[in-house]
Amino acid sequence: MTEFFKQLAIQRWDDHRYYHHSRINQTLHLISAISFVVAYGMLFTDPAVAALIAWLVSMTSRQSGHFFFEPKGYDQVNQATHEFKEDIKVGYNLRRKIVLMVIWAAAPLLLLVDPALQGWLEPHTDLESFARNTGTLWLAVGVGGLLFRTVHLFFIKDVMSGLVWMTKILTDPFHDIKLYYKAPMALMRGELIEPRNLAQMEEEHGMRHA
Repeated sequence: MTEFFKQLAIQRWDDHRYYHHSRINQTLHLISAISFVVAYGMLFTDPAVAALIAWLVSMTSRQSGHFFFEPKGYDQVNQATHEFKEDIKVGYNLRRKIVLMVIWAAAPLLLLVDPALQGWLEPHTDLESFARNTGTLWLAVGVGGLLFRTVHLFFIKDVMSGLVWMTKILTDPFHDIKLYYKAPMALMRGELIEPRNLAQMEEEHGMRHA
């Protein structure tokens, strides 16, 4: 378990230092994290609504931060190119995210072709039932995307890397709230990019000897 939590800390550290320089991106991640926590709670009472919140609010805000606001030039702090960071990304890099988002956007079209999805769903009769069936389908897309990349990592890396990544993804909302709760105030001060010193960040994150 010690090695598991060490690898979890490393994956979280790499994600933060490589992919969350922009204060706008951090703020959008905070919004995403809070709405994900709400969606987690809704899973126990209304999974379809939980999925609608997760995809329409959480994932939309989260991924728009990465696509539109995160710098994609040379990373002076980490001495890394954008291409290098994309290649070593453990989870979904931008290319993989595009594929996932296309699947997400196209999924409701299946309900127009086959409202019952081969008997898996009660066919929709109005806009509300269509939205709920869409939520159910999006829940399947989310779970499928999580499990697919986890198992994929089993083969291209190892089982621990896959399980660590899955744990990271599921706990990211809570960790992001802890990391980025100050981002909106920094943004209001006009700070678009977080001032960074790699050695100081390593010390703060306990990664100096990781």
